[in-house]
Amino acid sequence: MPLQNRVDPFGAIHAVPERGLFMGNRGIIHDAETRTLLRKRWALQAWIICVCEFRNVRREPMGRNRQSDDQLGGKAGWTELFFLDEVTALAAGHRPCFFCRRERARDFVQRFGDAFGIAEPRAPQLDKRLHKERLASGGQAPRLKPEALADLPDGTMISSGNRAYALFDGAALPWSFGGYQPPINFDAPALTDPLMITPPTSVAVLRAGYRPVWAVSDASSTRWSGSHRP
Repeated sequence: MPLQNRVDPFGAIHAVPERGLFMGNRGIIHDAETRTLLRKRWALQAWIICVCEFRNVRREPMGRNRQSDDQLGGKAGWTELFFLDEVTALAAGHRPCFFCRRERARDFVQRFGDAFGIAEPRAPQLDKRLHKERLASGGQAPRLKPEALADLPDGTMISSGNRAYALFDGAALPWSFGGYQPPINFDAPALTDPLMITPPTSVAVLRAGYRPVWAVSDASSTRWSGSHRP
């Protein structure tokens, strides 16, 4: 059976077969003996987005990935979570990792500073803001008027009728764990009562010019297939 480690745009964690393009974590939130989640859904405010392969390091998802000399034979290490793409991870309230994605993390934090007039922005400042805004840690999704969708930057995710959509090039792409479905127009009946689920701080970073990684082969094209290419 699939492990419960796949994150949707709302920040909820599911057990589904698909993995996606990115990994990330919120600290240690699993039991390594049973490889199941604990009741808590985060252990720290820094929720990050990592690459799935880095320096040939191999990990056992939701296993024991930290060695020690104690009688338990090693602690659990952080809990591996997986996302369809960076657009999904940003919607869930995560941000790029400074260890395995240093340049992207620097870019994200600098644009955060540009967006909010912070001369020397720091990741903890960003994490504190995101923790108040992300849905999975108690934040509220701002309600939008349909006509406001055109003013949001590409890569913002919204929801309507409990369905998530990613905005790109003047259209909304229905989201699924397997990829994006063909786009619909902003005036479609499915989008009559939209909520913005990407945290406002991350939307501001997107507006300041950050370009997230999409789960499609050509993110500059408005022709979308029903599944992504890992």
